[in-house]
Amino acid sequence: MTRAGLEALLSHWRRNPLQLFTLVVGLSLATALWSGVQAVNAEARASYGAAAETLGEGQYAQLTAPGGAIPQDRYIALRRAGWRVSPVLEGRLDGVRVVGFDPLTAPNGFGPVDLSDNALTLDVLLNGVLFGTAEALDRLTTPDLARVVSAQVAPNMVLTDVGTAQELLQAQGQLSRLIVLPEQPIRQRPLAEVAPDLTLRAPQTGGDVAQLTDSFHLNLTAFGLLSFAVGIFIVHGAIGLAFEQRRPVIRTLRALGFPLRRLIALIAAELLVISLLAGSIGVGLGYVVAAALLPDVAATLDGLYGASVSGTLQLRPDWWLSGLAIAVGGTALAAASSLWQLAQMPLLVSARPRAWAMQSGARRLWQAGAAAGLLALAAALGLVGGSLLVGFTMLAALLIGAALALPVILDRVLAFGAARARSVMAEWFWADTRQQLPGLSLALMALLLAMAANVGVSTMVSSFRLTFTGFLDQRLASEFYVYADDPEQAAALAAYLAPRVDQVLPIQSVDQQVAGLLAEIHGPAAHETYRAHWLFLQEAPDAWPRIEAGQGAAINEQLARRAGLSIGDEITVADRRLPVLGIYGDYGNPIGQVLVTATLFAELFPAVRPERFGLRMEAGDVPALAEDLRDNFGLAEDNMINQAQLKAFSLEVFDRTFTVTAALNVLTLAVAGFAILMSLLTLATMRLPQLAPVWAQGLTRARLGRIEILRAVLLALLTAVLALPLGLALAWTLLAVVNVEAFGWRLPMFLFPLDYARLTVFAVLAAVLAALWPARKLSRTRPSELLKVFSNER
Repeated sequence: MTRAGLEALLSHWRRNPLQLFTLVVGLSLATALWSGVQAVNAEARASYGAAAETLGEGQYAQLTAPGGAIPQDRYIALRRAGWRVSPVLEGRLDGVRVVGFDPLTAPNGFGPVDLSDNALTLDVLLNGVLFGTAEALDRLTTPDLARVVSAQVAPNMVLTDVGTAQELLQAQGQLSRLIVLPEQPIRQRPLAEVAPDLTLRAPQTGGDVAQLTDSFHLNLTAFGLLSFAVGIFIVHGAIGLAFEQRRPVIRTLRALGFPLRRLIALIAAELLVISLLAGSIGVGLGYVVAAALLPDVAATLDGLYGASVSGTLQLRPDWWLSGLAIAVGGTALAAASSLWQLAQMPLLVSARPRAWAMQSGARRLWQAGAAAGLLALAAALGLVGGSLLVGFTMLAALLIGAALALPVILDRVLAFGAARARSVMAEWFWADTRQQLPGLSLALMALLLAMAANVGVSTMVSSFRLTFTGFLDQRLASEFYVYADDPEQAAALAAYLAPRVDQVLPIQSVDQQVAGLLAEIHGPAAHETYRAHWLFLQEAPDAWPRIEAGQGAAINEQLARRAGLSIGDEITVADRRLPVLGIYGDYGNPIGQVLVTATLFAELFPAVRPERFGLRMEAGDVPALAEDLRDNFGLAEDNMINQAQLKAFSLEVFDRTFTVTAALNVLTLAVAGFAILMSLLTLATMRLPQLAPVWAQGLTRARLGRIEILRAVLLALLTAVLALPLGLALAWTLLAVVNVEAFGWRLPMFLFPLDYARLTVFAVLAAVLAALWPARKLSRTRPSELLKVFSNER
């Protein structure tokens, strides 16, 4: 009996291959977008993990110096005083991050390279060996040193012993930080006596890079989930239609004595097989999507956060298993209501299709109430705010509530149009469109979400770009930037440039804990350039004169929000208490920043010497000065940056940052268009009983086809009109809630009517293209097929 029941159920797919195609393709596309995003996230996090393991980030306490460099004598003094510490030196060479450590004193597990072999350890100590990926080792133009290719080392990083690193980086006698081993002697001299200039940092729960980039990956995951949700609308519609058309078969099987539980189990098993098949296809497509997106993601993370991510995609179990799991889970969610209806269906229910697409008044009322409740919840969460989770919960409530409200609103609009129809033909058009609405509602919901996501994200990105461009014009005020290779060259450059340019502005900074958070301390010179271009969001009276007099500091918006600081509050910089006199916007910077005058900076950090300079001069004189510096100082091209080039590079990083979201927007809109196409194709055959009487009264098949296209355009336009306010609400949430919680700054919101008009045109074109095939099919329907309607029982 089980085999006969399974054959009866599977016969539906043989009779309706288009529905099976819709179900498999819809679920495959949804899974592809989700698994592609997860593959990118998994690859990036694997790179962070390798970097954290290599550098010991988050695992051990560390000793750091406010000026950045630690003299090697300080390390020796600490070892003699009983401190079990291990030296680390970091720097960049040929664009590669070089990390030197001491394998004899490093804690177990520090660095991914296995140094347990005695001969290898001796090799490292005596001759110097470089460990890294093949790509990183190839970029180094170093002397003849032994090289060992290791996939365990983080991308764009080379690992070696500290002595070799000092030679490569020309940093003899200097260290970057000291790793404090967990096991320390009971008796040791206090740190304040041995090295009072060093700061002890406690172990952290995770790597700094991973913490900074969590919000970026959370945004990617959210967009991947939204894309998956759009695809699930297709799956839900296909499963619902299949259940509705199977009602006669199910009733017959039940009447013949087939057990209900076994019938439900067979249908669930059938859907499980389909979901695994579609999920596997989706995972494969997701790999292709991830391979296309990974280079832009890697460029984004490197440009914004300095996080190196491998450009090679690996088939990691965590993301492809999650792709299969979400495919199965999404199918179960989409089929849950249909399985429940099957379980509750009376044995002798009529086999006649019960207007699958039509909603009862009670159900529509329930749907309207649920939509109103979710929208009210989104509004309440927008007023409360407080965390990234609240922001994304607000987004979910907003989007789901709007999707549920769409059919209800469209039904009222179509009823309004029908009430004001002036002819029989117009009245039939409005009534027929209203009758089709429930069958198309899932596809229109998908289109609504896709368009709202496009409007919201494009508004956010365009607002960000407009603000960021103005920010660059303000911040990159100097016409030319010069970078020295060492402090001696920096001093010679400053003396040489002083009489040749209008002003030499030193650029100097150190990293330090401020208000319990890592921050950059900057010390610009007192000059009109900064007074004119560093505009404050909030400021105390006479802020700039007081800052230049060393009476206070300015902080960026990120530090102010995360530390809860406001104008007049005090912060501690190198043991000096300073009032906050100004808060400025610092878009694109993920960490805090403090601004003090150069004079005060020299008092607080006497060991720091500026090695970078901004030069105020005539823009037309920049090429000649660059040539002069190449001839007299041997400066490489990387050490000299034209303002225009720097702005172009910054905008390139910005544009690549949002390439991923733009690609996901296009793919999501394409999935929504596919949903409309499949819905129209599925309903085309079912609608013959409604269209045949109209044709019999003299309406030609060609005109019926044109009416179908007009109906698709009308519904797409109405959906676009409703998607615009939803997209703007989405943009506001991203800018005012999610962006603030994720990055620490709030961007102004601008409107771009031309972009919205262009998106509406694209949506209408997608609807027209989706309606062309069904309309053509209808216009070519043979009259005999239409006449059969009147001979069959309907």
